[in-house]
Amino acid sequence: MKLSATRTMFHHHTMETNLGRASSKRMSWMWNDLILVLVFVTVFGVEANLVVESSQFDDRSSNIGNNNSTKMLKVLKHLRKINKPSIKSIQSSNGDIIDCIDRHKQIAFDHPFLKNHKIQDPPKMPSIHIARVNTTNFTIDNAQSWHVNGDCPEGTIPVRRTSIEDLMREKSHQHYGKKIALLPPNEYAVASVDGNYYGAEATINIWAPKVENNEFSSSQIWVVSGSFQNPGLNAIEAGWLVDPSLYGDSNPRLFTYWTADSYKKTGCYNLLCSGFVQYSKKIAVGAAIRPISQYSGKQFEITITLWKDQQSKNWWMAFQDEYVGYWPSQIFTNLDHATHMEWGGQILNSKPNGQHTTTEMGSGHFAKEGSRKSSYFRALRTVDDKNAYRDAINFTTFTSNTNCYSIERSRNSNNFFYYGGPGRSPNCR
Repeated sequence: MKLSATRTMFHHHTMETNLGRASSKRMSWMWNDLILVLVFVTVFGVEANLVVESSQFDDRSSNIGNNNSTKMLKVLKHLRKINKPSIKSIQSSNGDIIDCIDRHKQIAFDHPFLKNHKIQDPPKMPSIHIARVNTTNFTIDNAQSWHVNGDCPEGTIPVRRTSIEDLMREKSHQHYGKKIALLPPNEYAVASVDGNYYGAEATINIWAPKVENNEFSSSQIWVVSGSFQNPGLNAIEAGWLVDPSLYGDSNPRLFTYWTADSYKKTGCYNLLCSGFVQYSKKIAVGAAIRPISQYSGKQFEITITLWKDQQSKNWWMAFQDEYVGYWPSQIFTNLDHATHMEWGGQILNSKPNGQHTTTEMGSGHFAKEGSRKSSYFRALRTVDDKNAYRDAINFTTFTSNTNCYSIERSRNSNNFFYYGGPGRSPNCR
C-alpha cells in the first residue's frame, strides 16, 4: 500500500459516536419491568451482579427521574444477551468477574452464520515455530489476575462479565464494544508490509500508559484485506489495550477485534458480540494482563500469533502458544488472505479543551529512549500460503504526528522496532 493510501487507512480507525436516546416511558412502568427483567436474569445465573448494579440505579433515581426508562430496560436486555449463563464465577482482584461459560453456549453461536457450527480443533501452528524464550517467569497460568482465585472447568470458557456500569458509560448501549470508521482523531506509530499473507506474529512488551477519559491506547497487530476507500474492508486486530471507557479502569488488557465491512456494522471487541469462537479455558479476552514492564527495570512481554488454517479457512489467534480461539471464515466477506499487515501503537486523540491529548502510547516515552524505556515490537513475522513463517524485515514505518509519538527501527535487529510517546508536550500541541 502506498503511503498516501496508508495514511487514509490510518485515519479511519476510531471508537463509536454517540447515538440519540429513545422516547420516555412512565417511571412506574419502568420499575415493574425492571423487576421482571431482573427475575429473568436470575435464571441465567448473573443475578448477584445485576442486583448490586440495580441498587446503584436506585441510588441515582433522583437524577434519572425524568430520564428515559426504555433505555434502562434495553440496557438490561442487552446485558442479558451478552452475559451467558455461567457454570462457575471467579472474582478477580482488579474487580472483574470472570464467568465460566459452557463452550457450546457462548455468544459466538448467536451469529446467523454459526447456528450449526461445531467448535474446531486447533490447527498446526505455522512451521519453523520458535519456542518462547521465557526470561521473566511469565506463564499462561499467571498472565491474568483472575487465575489467583480459581480456574474454569473443562468444557467451559472464561468470559469477563459485562456490568450495567460498563454499558451506562456509553451513550449508546447497542454499540458498546464497537468501533465506527471515521476520519481522525486516531493517531499511529506503526510498521507495515503489503503483499499476500496468511498470518502475522510479534512479541510486544506490556505497559500501562496513562489514558484520558473517553480515549484509548493500544499496541497491536492488524491483519487487513482491502482498503478503507472500499466498504468491503475486512480486518482482524489483537494485542493489548488500555480503554477506561470500555472497561472502567486503566489496566492493560488482552483484546481482539474484527470487522467485515470497514468497521460500519459488523464486529466488536472480544466476546461482546457474536463471531469470535473462544477455545481456551485459560485465557479471557478482555481481562487484564500482568505483570507490567517498568521504566529502566524488568520488561514483560507477550507473543500474539494470528494465522489462517488452510483446511478449515478459519483465522486463529494464539497467546503465548495458547490457542485462544478463532474467527470462522463464514463471518468474513473478503479475507481469503491479507493484503496488508501492521504492527504498532494507536491512540484516540479527542483533543480535550482544544489541545492535543496527554494520552500516552506504549510506555509513554519516545522510541529514541530505547531498551527498557521505550515500548517495542520484536520478532515480526508474516505467514505464507505454506503455513511457514517469514521474517518481516522489509517493513516500512509511519508516524501520524512525529512531535507526539515516534517509531524507530532497532539497530541490533532487522525485525524489531521501538515506538511510543507522551502525547501533549511543549512540541506536541
